[in-house]
This record gives sequence, C-alpha cells and structure tokens, in this order.
Amino acid sequence: MANIKVVFKVGDDVSTDIIYPGRFMATVLPTETPAFAFADSAEFNRRLKSKEIPAGSAIVAGKNFGCGSSREQAVSCLKGHDLVIVARNIARIFLQSAINLGLNIIICPAIQAEEGDELEIAGGQVRNLTSGQSYAIEPLPKARQAIIDAGGLVAYTRRLLLAAKP
Repeated sequence: MANIKVVFKVGDDVSTDIIYPGRFMATVLPTETPAFAFADSAEFNRRLKSKEIPAGSAIVAGKNFGCGSSREQAVSCLKGHDLVIVARNIARIFLQSAINLGLNIIICPAIQAEEGDELEIAGGQVRNLTSGQSYAIEPLPKARQAIIDAGGLVAYTRRLLLAAKP
C-alpha cells in the first residue's frame, strides 16, 4: 500500500450514529451515502464533499470504532470516499460490514498518529513517517482480507463464480 495521509482523527467509541447520523437513514444507496459521512463534523464533511480529501486518505481511530447500530450506511459512506480506517480496534458488526463492502481497514492496537501525519503500511506494520514510530498490525484472517481486497463480498463471490465456469 502506498503512503497515506491522516486526514481525520477520532477517539474511542465512535458510533455509527457519528459516522452516519440516523436522520439520514432514508438514504441507503451507496452512491448517495457518502454525502453524509461525519455530517455533524461540518468541516470534515465539507472537505469530503468538495473532494479536497484524496482517495486513499486515512481516518485514525481509537478503540471500538463503529460501535452502536448495525447500519451498513456507516461503512458505505466511508467506502464511497475510498477512505482507509486505521483503528486500535473495530466493533464487531461494523467490522463484518466493512469486510462485506470492501472498506479498507487496518487494525493497529497501538497506533499513534495525528491529522497531517504520513503513514506507511507494509510488512505487517504501520510506520508513522512523521514521528518515525512503527506499530504492529493485527492481521485479519486471510479469507476476510481476500474479500476486502476483491472490493467486497459481491465482487469476491463474482470472481469465484467466474473462475469456476468451464
């Protein structure tokens, strides 16, 4: 993975209601949900919508990222901006939705980074190029990582079915 810039930092217990506020639940199309990513963080949301934040940029989070409800839109809105989530850990339901939709997630229990830091992700580590520190990644099982790498469960299944055709 290429070097990525941290564009937003959040703490522990960031719920799906913070990522994708409930008042937008009537909007479910993956083409529409990105407009509401972190809607209550007005400046970050504005930067996302105006395309000031390049694809592949990182959100760094503390523990229990994506806790709360099982709303898939919280993953979909982040996937729509092609963001990378680097978190100390990720809530179970959010993790499964992230895998199913192909959201690039990195679990890094000791991550230390600030907005503006440059990260390098390689060799089972996140290296903060700004601070010079390295942190171990907690790898996902190979099957789950393969689904993310394929772009999500639908793309992964399609690939398997096409490969199985005579």
